[in-house]
Amino acid sequence: MHHHILTIEDQPDIRRLIRMTLEFKHYRVSEANNGEEGLRLARGAAPPDLILLDVMMPGINGLTVARELADDPRLSRVPIIMLSALGQSVDVQAGLATGVRAYLVKPFSPWELLELTAKLLNEPAEVAR
Repeated sequence: MHHHILTIEDQPDIRRLIRMTLEFKHYRVSEANNGEEGLRLARGAAPPDLILLDVMMPGINGLTVARELADDPRLSRVPIIMLSALGQSVDVQAGLATGVRAYLVKPFSPWELLELTAKLLNEPAEVAR
C-alpha cells in the first residue's frame, strides 16, 4: 500500500512539482488549493499519512490550518511539513510552534522533500542523486 499525502498549496506550479516528485516514489497524492479545502480533505473518511502545508494562502493561512489539525484528535498525529517562502528565523519558529514536524523554505530541492517525507513516514529514503 502506498502512503497518501495531502498537499495544501495555492500555487498550481508548486502543487504540480510536488505531485510529480512524490508520484516518482509512488506516493498517492491529493491536492487542495486553499486552507478550507485542505481541512475538508484532511477530515475526510481516510486521513492522509502526511500533509504538506503552505503558509501564505488566501483565506485560512497555513499557521491556522496547522493549529486546527493539531486540535483534531483524528489528525493530531499526522505529520505536517510546512512549506514557505518565509525563511527568516522568526517565520520558521512561528511555523514550528504550531506543532508541525518540519519546515521547508521555498525553493526547496525535490530530493530534500523526498528524504524528509520518507523520514517522517518512517521509510528508507533510497533517493538516488
